Amino acid sequence: MTTGLDETVTPPNSNPLDIVEEIVAANEWPFDRASDDELVVEITGRWCDYRLYFMWRDDVSALHFTCAFDARVPQTRRRDVHDLLALANEKLWIGHFDLSADEGMPMFRHTIPLRGLRDGASVEQLEDLVEAAFTECERFFPAFQFAIWGGKSAAEAMAAAMFETVGEA
Repeated sequence: MTTGLDETVTPPNSNPLDIVEEIVAANEWPFDRASDDELVVEITGRWCDYRLYFMWRDDVSALHFTCAFDARVPQTRRRDVHDLLALANEKLWIGHFDLSADEGMPMFRHTIPLRGLRDGASVEQLEDLVEAAFTECERFFPAFQFAIWGGKSAAEAMAAAMFETVGEA
């Protein structure tokens, strides 16, 4: 879609992976910058390790982000996990959960379009992206475990994982 506005006024976006690399280094997370357009980060959560993938597509001015669980879904549990993905995705404000077809790994995914932003992505946007993904992965990890290894249906796994206690013991 074109607006008819002079798009030459806005300079091309800078590569947001440069900012991501600074954030990652400041947090002392292990990472690998395989190319100018790809960055892989490892972080440890409460339940498991997560692998963060950042991929910059200059041709569409978009940053694609994935936060993958350190877990594999056996073929026999994929139907229930797909049902669980749908239930979890209903509760998300940004991004979505998906299941890698090749590796069977649950993951959180989100793409940020940055076309037309004069300064590209901000540090705050990128920090918020990582924080949202990490928070949602930590929140839903128990549900995935109940479905994958506990043999629970999607509804049972979600109910068990989202159970909130009231008060203190």
